[in-house]
Order: sequence, then C-alpha cells, then structure tokens
Amino acid sequence: MPGYAETHARSLRDPEGFWGEIAEQIHWERRWSRVLDASRAPFYRWFPGGRLNTCFNAVDRHVEAGRGAQAALIYDSPMTGQVRSLSFTGLKDLVARFAGVLAGQGVGKGDRVIIYMPMVPEAVIAMLACARIGAIHSVVFGGFAARELATRLDDAKPKLIVAASCGLEPGRIVQYKPLLDEAIQLASAKPERCIILQRPQGPGQLTPKRDLDWEEAMAGARPVDCVPVEATDPLYILYTSGTTGQPKGVVRDNGGHAVALDWTMKAVYGVDPGEVFWAASDVGWVVGHSYIVYAPLLHGCTTILYEGKPVGTPDAGAFWRVISQHKVAALFTAPTAFRAIKREDPEGREIGKYDLSRFRTLFLAGERSDPDTLRWAEAKLKVPVIDHWWQTETGWAIAANCMGIEPLPVKHGSPTKAVPGWDVRVLDADGKPAAPGAIGALVCKLPLPPGTLPTLWNAHERYRKSYLDRFPGFYETADAGMVDEDGYIYVMARTDDIINVAGHRLSTGAMEEVLASHPDVAECAVIGVADPIKGQVPLGFLVLKAGVKRPPADIEAEVVKLVRERIGPVAAFKTATVVKRLPKTRSGKILRGTMQKIADAEDYRMPATIDDPAILDEIRQSLEGVGYARK
Repeated sequence: MPGYAETHARSLRDPEGFWGEIAEQIHWERRWSRVLDASRAPFYRWFPGGRLNTCFNAVDRHVEAGRGAQAALIYDSPMTGQVRSLSFTGLKDLVARFAGVLAGQGVGKGDRVIIYMPMVPEAVIAMLACARIGAIHSVVFGGFAARELATRLDDAKPKLIVAASCGLEPGRIVQYKPLLDEAIQLASAKPERCIILQRPQGPGQLTPKRDLDWEEAMAGARPVDCVPVEATDPLYILYTSGTTGQPKGVVRDNGGHAVALDWTMKAVYGVDPGEVFWAASDVGWVVGHSYIVYAPLLHGCTTILYEGKPVGTPDAGAFWRVISQHKVAALFTAPTAFRAIKREDPEGREIGKYDLSRFRTLFLAGERSDPDTLRWAEAKLKVPVIDHWWQTETGWAIAANCMGIEPLPVKHGSPTKAVPGWDVRVLDADGKPAAPGAIGALVCKLPLPPGTLPTLWNAHERYRKSYLDRFPGFYETADAGMVDEDGYIYVMARTDDIINVAGHRLSTGAMEEVLASHPDVAECAVIGVADPIKGQVPLGFLVLKAGVKRPPADIEAEVVKLVRERIGPVAAFKTATVVKRLPKTRSGKILRGTMQKIADAEDYRMPATIDDPAILDEIRQSLEGVGYARK
C-alpha cells in the first residue's frame, strides 16, 4: 500500500483518477459522467451526472450485504439511564417508516426539513429519512435561542420541522417546544407541519392542526424506498456563524460527501467496517453530521450516540465507561472535554477502573489541542493521540495524522500534515507565499476535494466573498498558522486572533501553550486587549485544576514569568487572572471574541451558542479586578 507522501502527491497530481477510484466503493444508481466539473470555476462540482442515495449507502446496502444484524447505532444516555442498540435492519425499518411519515406530509425531493432535537436516536432517524427521499435537512442545535432558530427558518424556508419536546442537561430540563413556538411566531417562513417527539421528562403542548405526535405518526406509517438523487443535489444545509450576524448556510452535496466520508473512516481514523467508532459531539454540529451519523454508517461501523457529558454524568470516568462497555476502537472529541476530565481527575485514576483493551486511538479537533493536554492523554491512555484540523465548511479533516495510510511521528501542537486531497499553503498579507516557519493565512488551493462546501445556501456571491475573493485561486480558512520545514502544519489561531503588539504579530495560541504547561493550570485562554501605546497587549485567563490550594496570585505571577522566558519580552505578557470557568459555546469552543469585547468595554451581542450566560458576568468582574472592562 502506498505511504503518505506518495498518496498525497498523487491526490494533487491526479485528483480525478484518485477520487474516481475511491468513488467505486460507493453504490451508484448511475455512474458519473466525469469526476470533476471545473467549467464554472471557482464553483467546482464533483461526480456530475452520477445518481445515488446517501441513505441507501449508509443503511440499506449493509443489510443487503448480509450484515443487517450488526449494531448500527448505540444510544447511551446517562441523562435517562438508557442504553439501546439498533441493528442495521432495525435502523432501516425505522428510517423507512419515518420517511413514509415525511412523504405523507407532502415532503419530497428538494424540500427542506429543519431538525431541532437533542441527542436521541430519532434525530439520526430523521436525518436519514430526509436523505432517503431526497429532502434537504438542516439540523439546528437543540435548545438554540428562538431568534436564532427563526433566522434559520427564514433562510431555509422548511416545509416541515421535526423537534423534540425537551432536552436534558445535568440538573435541568431545557424545554424546546416553547422555543420552537416562539421561533415560528418570529419567522416569516412558517412551516406547514411540525412533528414533535414527546419526551416523558418534559412533554410539550401540541398546536392543533399544525403539530403531529411522533409516536402516533409512526404507528400508521408505511415504509418508503430510497429515491435516487443527483450527486450534485444538496444533502443538507448546516448553518455556521457569520461575521454579519446572519448565519451562513453551508451546503453539502450527496455524491462527493458519501465518497469522501466513507474513505476517511479508514484512511484518517484507521477504523474498519464492523468496528465501533465514537464521536463525542452533538448532531447539531458538523462533527455530529460527519462522524456520528454519516461517515461511520457509510463505512459499515457501529456508531455511538451519547447523551451525556465528559464529567458530571456521573463523574470523570464517564468516557472510559462508554469505551469499555461498548468496545470502542476510536474516540473523536474536543480538547475541551479532555481538559474537563484532566481538571477533575488529574492523576487519571478513573481510567484504571475500566477495560480499555479494544481502544486504539484518540482523535481531538474543534479547537487547538494544547500540547499539555495531548501529553496528559498520551501518558494516561497509552494510545496515539491525534490532533486534526477541519471546519464546518470542509466537512472532514484538512490536516491529520492519517492512521490508515501511514502514521507519522507526532509533533505536539501540530495536526501533522495535509490529508490527501488537500493542498495547504501559507500566504502573507499580500497573498505571497510565506517562508517556512513564518505565520500567515492558512489557505487551501482550489479545487477543494469532494465532500466540502460547493457553495452557501442561496448565497453564491456571499460564498465567493467569504471564502474565495481575498486570495484568488484559494479557499481562505480564516485560520492563521505556519508550515514548518518538514511540512507539518501549525494552526495558531483564527486570523483575527493574531494580535499586533507594537508592530509584532504574535499568536495567542502560542501563549496559551505556555500557560497550559503550568502544572496547576487545567484550562486557559489568551486574548488581545486594547492598549494606548502598544495597540494591543495579551491578557491571560486561568482555570486551575481541582484541589489546587496555592494562592492564585502566585500562579498568575509564575505564568507571566513563563511566557517571558519562552516567548520573550516582545510578547508584553504582564497580566493573567484566575477565573472559575471560561465562557464557551455548547460545542466547547471558548468565546474569546466576546471576552475581548468585555475587556475593551465594547458592546457585544450575547452569543446564541453560549453554554451559560452567567459566566460572562464572572468574567467581567475578573477583568474589572485587573483594570479592564470599564467604560
């Protein structure tokens, strides 16, 4: 089998031959007329002329191949105490019946369906049922604010909404139905029907003539067959934050998506059909779409749907219990989850309580993986810990250590090298190639590989302006970083997180690495705050490990000294403050931009994805204590 260098080189030299061979692993109703259509560049399309059905490839074909008894989906919910397994045959039956429910309500090929649900099997069933009949689903994170849901309704104009009555968080029930009703009231685009999954923990009030009960609808449903669609037809829309406050609807097509995601399960994650794969994310995020639902099922793996947290449901051993109980081969989660586990169980004592003998690899993504967390996970789990880099827009990894091609030496702080299919460059502000080791804009040469976004929903010009115009011929990732002399990629920060200190461009990510290396620090963040002399100066936030008794002032002084030693006086890092917790989105990303606005006493909009708004008041108080956040 060719190694990494040969595989990557071939993917760039002969993309049509490379992806054409890979596409043979997918079942096609009609073969494509060509692999890549570049006639409307920069709007490239993969596998035009091909016809297929994503649901058939993810479910039905495994049943037809004689593997219907294999577990397709394991629902593990510490929130309800349930563990439930669905075989491929059982999943096919439920999906076909719910597709019949949708068809019975007039939903067909090209119609949009909003899915507003927590981590329950019905969310996956609804997604696959849409794919089965050629409808376009748009999953909105369960519990999202009514105003944010309304903007998505107005953009997607769904024919129908599928929702649950509530979601479950540790210690509280989040009522979804009132949020849904308010969103419909706010929106101009009103859906014709809503199908509501009534959860016993918090049933909702159904609206007569509009709302249908999930169980009642399924009771009388007739299963329907898969509807073939064009490879270039949309499979789903997934909204991501826009700089204008208006969300961007990332479009994913059917053909390229199925080809790329099936391939990544072995090439990137090193997992074979029949093995158990767990992405500890949420179906509302891109990780959930790609690696809870589609990729594992396309590849014939068992996927885990986990309704719980890394700590607190019930303890810091929750992940190890799931891995042991379900014989997980590979776990994919965010670094923030491991920082939470490390904070509660810094010695890793919970790990020793479980049999992890089947567990081979840990993958981290979603934010920068600080080397300290990587080293902790390596030392405690004794398996490879792989950082990889990708985005909502890309749908799968741009850079990774490809475990199924050729594992490469790990460099802490780097997601390794570009995955085959990706041509990653570093450009300076003038669009010229940066020298090895120099920080610049990370970009990807067009055309992007299959499975990435071909455009934004009903917004082709916005797609061009957002991603293509600044560096013609390249996709702008909006991440800053560098590539070293060995070709290893370093993603330092979002482009707007590079701070300019007295004319020096400095990475907050590099400073965070230093802070995270302190033995008492569980989690940290660095932002750039306004300074009348230097333009900006860095400010650090520290969350300490459980059980640390030392005075916070001592630790703050020590991290300031560390930054001065490792990065130098040029960083002008003079202030750090200990906080109880950091403000994050529900997916675990730290809200650095919001923290910066608070520090600079600027107006800000409450982020719709924030996990707990009360944290922002705590941050403001901490900032006032060190002389910031005052108008």
